[in-house]
Amino acid sequence: MEQYAIKGGNPLVGEVEVGGAKNAALAVLAAAIMTDETVIIENVPDVRDTNVLIQAMESIGVIVNRIDRHTVKINASHIHNLVIEDDFIKKIRASYYLLGALLGKYKKAEVALPGGCNIGLRPIDQHIKGFRALGADVRIEHGLIITDAENLHGSHVYLDVVSVGATINVMMAAVMAEGKTTIENAAKEPHVVDLANFLNSMGADVKGAGTDVIRIRGVSKLHGSEYTIIPDQIEAGTFMLAAAVTKGDVTVKNVIPKHLESISAKLLEIGCEVEESDDAVRVVSAKALTHTHVKTLPYPGFPTDMQPQIVVALGLSAGTSIVTESIFENRFKYVDELTRMGASIKVEGNTAIIDGVERYTGASITAPDLRAGASLVLAGLAAEGITVIDDIRFIERGYEDFHLKLKGLGAQIDIVNTERELQKFKLKVS
Repeated sequence: MEQYAIKGGNPLVGEVEVGGAKNAALAVLAAAIMTDETVIIENVPDVRDTNVLIQAMESIGVIVNRIDRHTVKINASHIHNLVIEDDFIKKIRASYYLLGALLGKYKKAEVALPGGCNIGLRPIDQHIKGFRALGADVRIEHGLIITDAENLHGSHVYLDVVSVGATINVMMAAVMAEGKTTIENAAKEPHVVDLANFLNSMGADVKGAGTDVIRIRGVSKLHGSEYTIIPDQIEAGTFMLAAAVTKGDVTVKNVIPKHLESISAKLLEIGCEVEESDDAVRVVSAKALTHTHVKTLPYPGFPTDMQPQIVVALGLSAGTSIVTESIFENRFKYVDELTRMGASIKVEGNTAIIDGVERYTGASITAPDLRAGASLVLAGLAAEGITVIDDIRFIERGYEDFHLKLKGLGAQIDIVNTERELQKFKLKVS
């Protein structure tokens, strides 16, 4: 089992470039199969989730050529199977995007129920509600979500809760439905906007993405396109918090600063300096951090995917902070691991009460999910001594070359596979 070995205590200093947004790429890759013409997508992150989705697409006959590490050419004119039950696809949440894409194009699809990180319930009832409003029959049998429709028609869809996944899925199904569709209480996340822009580049008619009402006029077919994925908001935020917890000075490049406003605001509140330019954000952590309160909310609120990272920073901030998780009810599982490193955190329901401590100390810990795993890496970078994080597969689901980018900023971090390699690392950094 691969592990991260980290020697903490070094301020991170320098520049780091952010890759394409994983969550946007998953939606755009799925939508690319909705045309029979060739699509070229650039800035695709080379992470486990995108690679699993591409593998699933290939299993049904989609031809995918990697032009380079971050550019793929896709042709879906020879899809021969509308059933996707690959064991790998069950492990990623975004598998359900293939439902909306295939239903929109072929009026039929069967996809294995999705998996992903165990951070709480992520029901698909709003997806089903949206598909049914468009005229599809939806049922769950033998672990598969089965959808089919004689024809899809435009409809008014009101989402009972703001759901990124449901917004994306209904949008894809509706772009090739007859007539007009209105999605109310739609998610406003940057990757929802990115998908809408991509669909429009293929000839769709989607308006209002980025607001809570999306209007779609159905078209009969989509055409080929060349498209570039937006930068990853969460990867950028993770490096921003890495600067904060290590008392560093990091410039995060290839970002859209507007997407990071809620993160920048909290960093300013706790005592960091934040400088924005056209496509970069610099975070300087030169003085003692102070406490604040954070509540996760749908965009443009503070992202749930940044909650573990901000908790790591607040654990080292003077005073008492309160973090409320309003999106996923099971997202504080990493707190036990952070406590092993010396944090003082009490979790009550969906709220964490954090009493700041002066330092963390290295420990052997386990990453329970993707973002929690990244946050524990940050804790290890800030800690006194050596931290070993087991099972880094979770982290590699969403961060490309994470340890290499951190090393480029001066971090002492390596991937080790054996006890002997771990001992060599300890000797090297001692």
